[in-house]
Amino acid sequence: MDKRIHRRHFLGMLACGAVASIFEPLVTLGQNAGTRRRKMNVLFIAVDDLRPQLGCYGQKQVISPNIDRLASRGLLFERAYCQEAICAASRASLLTGTRPDTTKIYALDTPVRKAMPNVITLPEHFKKNGYETVSIGKIYHHPKDDLQGWSVEPFRAGTFPEGAWKGRGYLTQEAFEQMEAYNKAHPNMVGRGPAFEAADVPDGAYPDGANTEHAIKELNRLKDKSFFLAMGLYKPHLPFNAPKKYWDMYKREDIKLADNPFIPKNAPSYATTNWGELRNYYGIPQEGPCSDDLARQLIHGYYACVTYIDAMIGRLLDELDRLKLRDNTVIILWGDHGWKLGEHGGWSKHTNFELDTHVPMLLSVPGMKTAGKRTRALTEYVDIYPTLCEACGLSKPAHLEGLSVIPLVDDPERSWKKAAFSQYPRGKVMGYTMRTERFRYTEWQDRKTKKVMARELYDHEKDPQENVNAVDVPEYARDVQRLARMLEQGWRAALPK
Repeated sequence: MDKRIHRRHFLGMLACGAVASIFEPLVTLGQNAGTRRRKMNVLFIAVDDLRPQLGCYGQKQVISPNIDRLASRGLLFERAYCQEAICAASRASLLTGTRPDTTKIYALDTPVRKAMPNVITLPEHFKKNGYETVSIGKIYHHPKDDLQGWSVEPFRAGTFPEGAWKGRGYLTQEAFEQMEAYNKAHPNMVGRGPAFEAADVPDGAYPDGANTEHAIKELNRLKDKSFFLAMGLYKPHLPFNAPKKYWDMYKREDIKLADNPFIPKNAPSYATTNWGELRNYYGIPQEGPCSDDLARQLIHGYYACVTYIDAMIGRLLDELDRLKLRDNTVIILWGDHGWKLGEHGGWSKHTNFELDTHVPMLLSVPGMKTAGKRTRALTEYVDIYPTLCEACGLSKPAHLEGLSVIPLVDDPERSWKKAAFSQYPRGKVMGYTMRTERFRYTEWQDRKTKKVMARELYDHEKDPQENVNAVDVPEYARDVQRLARMLEQGWRAALPK
């Protein structure tokens, strides 16, 4: 690189406020006609209902070699949290960089552009800065949400072989007939079909495989452009449908059931759910717990789906390498919220417990010096928007309510946030929860009067599974007072000084 180009590159780095000690957000590429500068690309991988039960998180019962490979190339966030444990609200919060009380999206019914028509979303911001932005699979909850943020219309695979059931995957004729008979006998049931299946079909017979094939085509089309490619994987969301070969990687008899299949002691009624999402599926009891056999089969299905999407992620990483895009592509992988697999006597998400708010997050930035390391800093999904801006040398819109984690990429052990904040509504009551270094503290407040209707306190030093609500235990009285003040002060007061 000649001295004039080097000097211009250095000044450009200073102008965009990038952190030169970590990486270069603008890459210089050789061409026949000389050299030109190109923006850092982004591969944005969203996974539905993925809890941090992965090999790289120390959960060796799950086969996830490709996600583990990404972790070896990036920084793993051990304590990342979503803002609300439901799909639409979590994604709206992340993609706008604002919290649910700002988006006013708490459930599944409101698209982002209806709630916040003028907000500059994450993909829109990159589009305005010269990127081609592409959405494949499930990124927003609503397929046509935020069309102005994408350079091309979002793509979601939905055409499958004969026998496909409602676009969710391949259903064998026998299973289809069983479902039809059940629905006829129970006309008042929602009837979403079986909660799991293991059809002996290729990866592309299910939506995630078809979407991955499309993403690979898009990577080839975009390889000479600056791109923000968002890839949204459906699994392991219900139903637990994955090709048979991924089920065969596990032995049913080796799968362990939750060792705390009970509601936490002294937990208020607001804290739990009746897991209606799972009960909508064929073969699931309409009340009471699942049998051990059924629970083991559900967990088996969840694991199979994780390994299936892990394979799809591996294909994306391999294609990046083949196209020689790895050295100028930022990769972020996240799951929109956690999921219960029988713990606390429940399934699905929809609570403020650690199991539902704690999420996986991996960040890989070319040139980073901390590849393969991990951080225990408390981080949140509202941090992703400003992080990607800083990683790519873009300005940060003023409306953002998160904090770029790029300083943690440089120093994973540095002092960081005092707490991470999440929430979940229960009709007229809103549950606000706060995860600190040691505690999870939750208040269930009347949404109009702000009166506290119930409280929860879980001591993660003594009770990491959150099995006992200790809010009324005398030895914690001062902790409760202190945490209540912290929650009232809000997320801004928890930022590092």
